[in-house]
Amino acid sequence: MTYTLYHYYEAEQGPFRNLSSLSIEEASKVSEQIRLEGRSFASQRSEEYMTIRRGLEEIARNQFINKGGKPKNRFPHYMTLGECRWLESWYKNPKMIAIDWNEFLEDSISFTYGDLFPTMRYPDNKPYRRKIFTKAEIVTLIAEWGLPQEWNKDGEKGPERYIEVQIWDEETINRFW
Repeated sequence: MTYTLYHYYEAEQGPFRNLSSLSIEEASKVSEQIRLEGRSFASQRSEEYMTIRRGLEEIARNQFINKGGKPKNRFPHYMTLGECRWLESWYKNPKMIAIDWNEFLEDSISFTYGDLFPTMRYPDNKPYRRKIFTKAEIVTLIAEWGLPQEWNKDGEKGPERYIEVQIWDEETINRFW
């Protein structure tokens, strides 16, 4: 089984810009500016967004390490497993990069069934909540549940709109942009 990973971004800003790589103060300033502009999906995020995000990323990193992952970065870059056109609506001038998932070392990428935020926080008892998955595990999960971007395109069936990929090593993505 092979998949393509997608990264959506604002054309003016360029790909793989990561708020988590900034200090909490800098990231908060950028987040506040995005909220004030109010022109993108990210403008709807709360003031506590960065604090919550950093905590969830730490949980994800630790779970990934416990499953044999070898993250080189403290914080991940994000992609989706499979195309998700809905994410283009997050940007004024969307662009996208696509990379075959076989380009990545297995111990450098993890997955959540849905975006990291709702996956780790949504209060239901679905078996994929609060968990990070490896490549082999996500293939099994897809066989059972399918791709969210196919069964939940409009978001009416829950917070799962795509499978998120956490990229813990910049080596591969740097070759593609």
